[in-house]
Amino acid sequence: MSLQLVIRRLLFLLLVVWSASTITFFIPRLSDVNPVRERFAQLARSGGFSPADLEVIVDSYNTKFGLDKPLIEQYFTYMGSLARFDLGVSMYRYPKTVIDLIMESLPWTIGLLLVTTIFTFVIGNLLGALAAWPTAPSWLRSVATSFILLLGVPPVLMGVLLIFFVAFQFKLLPISGSHSIGIIPSFSLDFMLDMAKHQVLPALSLILGTIGSWVLGMRGMGVTVLGEDYVLYAEHKGLSGTTIFRDYYLRNALLPQVTAFALALGTVITSAVVVEQIFGLPGLGTILGQAIGANDFLVIYGIVLFITIMIATLMVAVELLYPLLDPRIRHEG
Repeated sequence: MSLQLVIRRLLFLLLVVWSASTITFFIPRLSDVNPVRERFAQLARSGGFSPADLEVIVDSYNTKFGLDKPLIEQYFTYMGSLARFDLGVSMYRYPKTVIDLIMESLPWTIGLLLVTTIFTFVIGNLLGALAAWPTAPSWLRSVATSFILLLGVPPVLMGVLLIFFVAFQFKLLPISGSHSIGIIPSFSLDFMLDMAKHQVLPALSLILGTIGSWVLGMRGMGVTVLGEDYVLYAEHKGLSGTTIFRDYYLRNALLPQVTAFALALGTVITSAVVVEQIFGLPGLGTILGQAIGANDFLVIYGIVLFITIMIATLMVAVELLYPLLDPRIRHEG
């Protein structure tokens, strides 16, 4: 891999970030909705202050957030703030900044995504590979098929079903929240176990809703690889079934799945964000839902932009790491 390629990919990433930032800035401003007015009008309707005070407050905040300036000046101010990693200040949780809110909620989202993504990718591909393997037991193929049937149930609907049956009807696990009410967060074993119990249903929603795609894709690739000459040659050499499965069959069938993983990142992350809202986890999804309910446009724009940048960065990283997984791939500078 050449340095020139790395530089080109990083420049492409910067182009994606600039494009996403520009779209995030201009699209909301195509409407006549003033986010400051919407937010404080909502407070005025709840009896917080008189309508006469509303205009004074709105004018004050318009000046504070620069909404009274020409659009092009707002744009350059916005891009300059982004260059300093400044996404603005939350209006409904003032004086906290958008970056503060993202950093507080990000560990929960990363924790949920890390566990579920690794589990679904590893287990799903292993099940799919075994399902296509000629000597695999029939019960294993039945298990793989059952996961494929779950493809018709998206993670969001899966979460609702799990809440209704597992948490509400049978009361086996908590319905929502990151930990039980009354328990003080700490590094104690009791708190860790309680927190893990609250993560089971959100994790299962993502796992059961996405593992079938990996099983199906890997089974299709496995059937294709079984007919390749190098697999037939390995069989004629008298190599053991375990060696053929591991070194000739699984490794080669897995390579296209890595590409599929990069393409699926957007769906996986957005599904996790919605699932967090359903289960009330204090991750990016819940913060985003609260911001939408409170008309906190700066937080909405900041989180959407952050998720876009995160997906683009991960896709570039997967592309750069792909030649390490497949020595046959050589990027030309």
